[in-house]
Amino acid sequence: MRRIMPFIVFIGMVIVSYQAFENPFSNDYIASIKNVSAPVSNDQDELYQEIKDKAGEYEKPAEDAVLHKVWKKIPGLNGVKVNVEKSYKKMKKQGEFNEDFLVFEQVPPEVTLEDLPAAPIYRGHPDKKMVGLNINVSWGEDHIPTILNILKKQHVKATFFIEGKWANKHEDLVKMIDEQGHEIGNHAFNHPDMKNLSAEESQKQIQDTNKILESITGKKPKWFAPPSGSFNEDVIKVADELGMETILWTVDTVDWKKPAPSVMINRVMGKIHNGAFILMHPTDPVAEGLTDLILKIKEKEYKIGNVTTLLDEERNYITSQKQTNK
Repeated sequence: MRRIMPFIVFIGMVIVSYQAFENPFSNDYIASIKNVSAPVSNDQDELYQEIKDKAGEYEKPAEDAVLHKVWKKIPGLNGVKVNVEKSYKKMKKQGEFNEDFLVFEQVPPEVTLEDLPAAPIYRGHPDKKMVGLNINVSWGEDHIPTILNILKKQHVKATFFIEGKWANKHEDLVKMIDEQGHEIGNHAFNHPDMKNLSAEESQKQIQDTNKILESITGKKPKWFAPPSGSFNEDVIKVADELGMETILWTVDTVDWKKPAPSVMINRVMGKIHNGAFILMHPTDPVAEGLTDLILKIKEKEYKIGNVTTLLDEERNYITSQKQTNK
């Protein structure tokens, strides 16, 4: 007994000593040393809660692509939601709500153009403040360099729908268009009246042109513009089976009638709207009036893009204001 007593006394001293001190690794102990309280969760923060409460005032639901009775295929549009966490981090230093610091995220629609049945496309989404320049090319090669220079100076990308026969003769111009970052679409092989062709003939017109354009640029066209806007159901189905969409327009420059540039510009500006495809060709009026036309379109706060950017679901005007589209 005498031998184990010292050991028992030692164990007792250790227990008493441990209980006399805080656990040095506990959160409470560390907080007490720093004289600070444990961190409060974001949900308990007034600013964080205010952002959550107000987020709905700034958000918009996604809109699905639809098959319209008149306008046929119309692309969808992304929804907008507030990223509360990122918005909170931006506002935290300031310590108060500021809508200029809101961080938005885009929410894609459930139904896209690819989900819809074969049909032509005349326009982009009516809430997207953007227009597209569609330049159909089967002649007018002398004006192509001038048009490209204007587009470059104005930082605008367009879609050139090129005839296969013309492309065979002007490979250098096709390469120039492609190298300057413009989109190249299919405009059939020799500018036929597509509605009078059989399905087999339509397929040959499109496929032959695709082969020519792909051999020049290394890219297979995704968009098809029927010459003179002439088509029938077979044309639409053939293009769809080839993995292509048929593109038309809602605003026509009628430049082939050789109007004065000012007349052409006034015609376009009188009909311009959200999602408009503006049809033009490499003509004298376009070469002379394209700069002024672009400037006037920009004055109306429209963005200008190619077919791909006009038809995608991106909202190009996400702002800190409650209306996310101007």
